[in-house]
Amino acid sequence: MGTDANELVEMARRGDRESAAELIALFYGRVYAFLRRLAASEADAADLTQRTFGRVWQALPTFAGRSSLSSWMHGIAYHVYVDWRRADRPAEPRSNEWWATRPAPDTPPDELVAHADLAAAVYHSVDELEPDLRHTVQLHYYQALTLQETAEAMGVATSTVKYRLRQALAELQRKLAAQTGSLTSTATSRII
Repeated sequence: MGTDANELVEMARRGDRESAAELIALFYGRVYAFLRRLAASEADAADLTQRTFGRVWQALPTFAGRSSLSSWMHGIAYHVYVDWRRADRPAEPRSNEWWATRPAPDTPPDELVAHADLAAAVYHSVDELEPDLRHTVQLHYYQALTLQETAEAMGVATSTVKYRLRQALAELQRKLAAQTGSLTSTATSRII
């Protein structure tokens, strides 16, 4: 599996099923995780991920390589999600128990609890951001896309992504400072 993603795309375009399967294996987890955050439901995320890869295969012949394959796929996933939301499907709220299952196993219990509480507050606050800010934060921080990749996935300018991130971080700091007393931007950035 030493083949890079662009080579896999070219081979998949020529009908190589193994290359198509490798592309799915390479990107399925990241796309699913992104959609799980957006949809707030594992079942909906699985369905949206299948729809995303269906659209990816339909659009694969038109992939021109002007952006990275990852940002192109995340852009398709984002648009699949937006289309799904426009169909007026109610989202299931994320419970604190759901968030509490995500801490790292090697950290001492007291730090796990403190981190889980802070993480739940941050994630809850991110979920309360207006959609453009929330989606920008999720793509850039949760999916680790670069500023350029985030901009390409959302179909906006890089400067818009930077503005939205600054606006989101400022709003999160205000909300979290009111909840926890005082919170530095470093702590917020580490959690996001």
